[in-house]
Amino acid sequence: MPFSPSTISFSRRGALVGALALAACGKKGEASPEPAAVSRPAKGLTIAQAVAGDWRSPADKARDAWRHPVETLEFWGLKPGQTVVEFWPGAGWFTDILAPYLAANNGKLIAADLEPTDPAAVEIVEAYRARLKANPKLFGQVEITAFGATSGPVAPAGSADLVLFLRNLHNWMAAGIAEKAFRDAFAALKPGGVLGIEEHRAAAGDVQDALAADGYVQQAYVIRLAQEAGFVLDKASEINANPKDTRDHPFGVWTLPPVRLTSPRGKAPDPSFDQTKFDAIGESDRMTLRLVKPAA
Repeated sequence: MPFSPSTISFSRRGALVGALALAACGKKGEASPEPAAVSRPAKGLTIAQAVAGDWRSPADKARDAWRHPVETLEFWGLKPGQTVVEFWPGAGWFTDILAPYLAANNGKLIAADLEPTDPAAVEIVEAYRARLKANPKLFGQVEITAFGATSGPVAPAGSADLVLFLRNLHNWMAAGIAEKAFRDAFAALKPGGVLGIEEHRAAAGDVQDALAADGYVQQAYVIRLAQEAGFVLDKASEINANPKDTRDHPFGVWTLPPVRLTSPRGKAPDPSFDQTKFDAIGESDRMTLRLVKPAA
């Protein structure tokens, strides 16, 4: 049975902003550098060309081996001319690929960012907005909306071809808004539209922690939440699987790269903590799902 969002306190939701900063951007102060000022990419830019773009930082490109952006976006069906909604883009790791690709191919990116309900959230959203404004020829006209506990539609009803949940479901579970995320995505999508999900994957058969405190979520649980919102599972991929991930890390999934916590969240780093074995694991084991809003 799905848990009730009313069981999650408002203070827990507020703490979520810090979790997002860790999960999406890396440790505080390690957000992706500003991309170089470049001209708008030529029309007909491919996904592979966007991934190889010189505007992406070396640190971001180093993560391609774990996140497989070309294969993942192709699996979800990204195509020219589409309207894409990216929920909680963080520092813009995927935006640096999606926005130039869509701008060069007559598409549109809508970023459903954090609700600006507190200073930390405002800072994250404004940093993202400033990054886009600094390079309009590259990024095009990205529309910024909001997703959160009290937000309205993330996009006009039935307007999106593709909606993306990128390693954020555990955050929304902690905040009690996971069901709302699926409902908002369903409303935004056209009939036949696709919801693409990348999420840290818990071991199959475990009892799912409703708050996903360690950052891991069972694939079957995610599929069930999607189905309850009206989605149909089209297919699942092992593109982003990592069989070396044992999921039993002292500080949850955030012990692994790219966050690499050495102490509990909110505590000072522990310089004596040995990260060697966790770095050897690499980034987390992840599910990659393609779900569809029925055409009728």
